[in-house]
Amino acid sequence: MKSHHHQLLFMFLVFFAQKIELLTAETFTGTYGINYGRIADNIPSPDEVATLLRAAKIKNVRIYDADHSVLKAFSGTGLQLVVGLPNGFVKEMSANASHAMAWVKENVQAFLPKTSVCGIAVGNEILGGGDYELWEALLGAVKNIYNAVDKLGLADVVQISTAHSQAVFDNSYPPSSCIFRENVAQFMKPLLEFFSQIGSPFCLNAYPFLAYMSDPENIDINYALFQKTKGIYDMKTDLHYDNMLDAQIDATYAALEDAGFKKMEVIVTETGWASLGDTNEAAATVNNARTFNYNLRKRLAKKKGTPLRPKMVVKAYIFAIFNENLKSGPTSERNFGLFKPDGSISYDIGFHGLSSAESSLLSLKAVQSQGLTKSYILILTISAAALILFLKQ
Repeated sequence: MKSHHHQLLFMFLVFFAQKIELLTAETFTGTYGINYGRIADNIPSPDEVATLLRAAKIKNVRIYDADHSVLKAFSGTGLQLVVGLPNGFVKEMSANASHAMAWVKENVQAFLPKTSVCGIAVGNEILGGGDYELWEALLGAVKNIYNAVDKLGLADVVQISTAHSQAVFDNSYPPSSCIFRENVAQFMKPLLEFFSQIGSPFCLNAYPFLAYMSDPENIDINYALFQKTKGIYDMKTDLHYDNMLDAQIDATYAALEDAGFKKMEVIVTETGWASLGDTNEAAATVNNARTFNYNLRKRLAKKKGTPLRPKMVVKAYIFAIFNENLKSGPTSERNFGLFKPDGSISYDIGFHGLSSAESSLLSLKAVQSQGLTKSYILILTISAAALILFLKQ
């Protein structure tokens, strides 16, 4: 009888050891994430933002730097954080491996494991951009940051990536015709080769809003907003698309396949819709932003793939938590937030404002201040029960 209980305990412990390992190595929980941009002087503190996100049950968060106030505020919350190495650091990190090591130690290792830093985005939208020196430096920076992470024993916990805009593509309509631009390909292919070796996804910033704005006469706005529409038909693949985001993702898969990387996963690292714009940005309205983001949440919740890759579940980080009043450019740039600067909702897609979030999370404070997520509590409880069962024998 005792040997039976020993076997049972062993199976329990092996299972939960594996479960804990899965929790630590998981980069993207579920399908829905959000970008936490902070180019503003009137938004809530990082502690309040952590409260807001936990109440909204949004676990996946991206920031564009490695700000220590955010890293500290997210400690013990269970939020999965991707930090950014800003473009301004890329040349330095490419040229100097010891600087890359120092950066990783100071901005990632120092906060683990209490703060769940699960990824580092090396630069943002570099390829296809205007700084050709950055194009040349990107791969070196990626390799040096990865090597630092690997030497520190964190490669199974912290994933390395870089996000691309759609400026890297040529011929993206219909989706099957998409390839990488000729001048981009010579930099993109070695980068993809390295990402393929280390198991990183292709990170895409995809905005149906911008695509629609570029050609409103020929694009049905319902197609961009996930509304009922005749959609488009891709004759080469015999596939039908009823929304633009799926088409943008599949265009990316087509370009990857053309480049020889058919198995690489695409993750949408930015997508969203502006709720206010200039006079020439007529599509930037509260109603359109609400429609897009509400329908996007519904689409992601289905946990399904795209027409071309039905088994690759679509995952996306929404842009963004807040309207950012200090951003430059057209008015739309400052109005992508799901929340207003005071923490109230910009429009209703099922989330609650900061005041509601604070009150709903008060009862969880004691537990979460110790850094125990619900998953870990469940694991510890059942493990303890198994141990008691064993000791009683």
